[in-house]
Amino acid sequence: MKFSEFGFEPGLLEGITAMGFTEATPVQEKAIPVVLQGRDLIASAQTGTGKTAAFLLPVLQKILSAPREEGQVKTLVIVPTRELAMQIDQHMEGLSYFTHLSSIAVYGGTDGASFSREQDSLSKGTDVVICTPGRMLSHLSMGYVKVSGLKYLILDEADRMLDMGFYSDILRIISYLPNKRQNLMFAATMPSAIRDLAGKILNNPVEVNIALSKPAEKILQLAYVVHESQKIPMLKYLLERKQLRSILIFCNTKDKAKKITRELKNSGHSVEEIHSDLDQDGRERVLLRFKNRQISILVATNIVSRGIDIDNIDLVINMDVPGEGEDYIHRIGRTARAEAEGAAVTLIGDREQRQFQQIEELLGKPVYKGVVPVQLGEVPEYNPVRSGKSKSYGAKRNFKSKR
Repeated sequence: MKFSEFGFEPGLLEGITAMGFTEATPVQEKAIPVVLQGRDLIASAQTGTGKTAAFLLPVLQKILSAPREEGQVKTLVIVPTRELAMQIDQHMEGLSYFTHLSSIAVYGGTDGASFSREQDSLSKGTDVVICTPGRMLSHLSMGYVKVSGLKYLILDEADRMLDMGFYSDILRIISYLPNKRQNLMFAATMPSAIRDLAGKILNNPVEVNIALSKPAEKILQLAYVVHESQKIPMLKYLLERKQLRSILIFCNTKDKAKKITRELKNSGHSVEEIHSDLDQDGRERVLLRFKNRQISILVATNIVSRGIDIDNIDLVINMDVPGEGEDYIHRIGRTARAEAEGAAVTLIGDREQRQFQQIEELLGKPVYKGVVPVQLGEVPEYNPVRSGKSKSYGAKRNFKSKR
């Protein structure tokens, strides 16, 4: 379905065209008509499916087509991280460029001048506020935020917000809002806690489910079964053979991310790291350098596995098996975006085999196990039932899943 078929205002259509959008994605095609009808919505959709435009476009259309009201916050978009707030604000600026609509991103980690600017906008009213929970509560508790006329509440990546402990903060924010409003909730997964939250804030919602649990077919998935001590040598072997412009390496801990970054720098690679020890400005500088191809390798913890818009990544490498299947999907989903092709490699340690088997069960098929180079020595057999206790075999043997 083309965006021109939704009946959007000319200024909004101009912004859509300027951003290069023509055909709606599945989540947009299903969600936009529901929102335009005024219904509450709960949608299961992962990053990269176009969900930001799925909620922004119909809300902007409804604001544009209604009588103009000044002095009120009309829309509140609550997100888990500063990075996601900034990303959505950028989408908002692009889509609304040819309209009179206003917006502001409200998040922590900034200076006093930023807080004052936020205070000014929130007290005067703005069409769309994109915020993180803690920062928004700070403003709301001071009593100057004009939300009595709020029409739309959007929770994006609601499952992640609950994982981060924002459940009570979300309910506190909602206590400040008028009861009569339209509510939209987006999440990548729908655990019971999300259903519980939806029951508290949504009114007879329409449910939209986009197939989430499968990575893009364009992603070439490959795994290597190795001992933990062989992971860094295997990584260096892969990087020596693959002369790629953009590589994203995931680790489960920041200590491991730091160690791998040191090892790769010592080997002459153009590499930086991003994890929770970096402040917000530091993260943004590293991400910008990676996006602009000033560095070719980014080593990261899960901090960038969701919600960060980085296109044209050639290769994703999991140094550790993610703890959850959904995290695996999000990680490898950083490659093969925007019609491009890409590859994802996972290094499976001795004690991670059962975890990886669970991911394969989620995928519905085994991931091909590559041959570890003989110079790395003997490797474990892929036998998830006896994970961590299996004997070693010659490196040249190619072991496939025994599912």
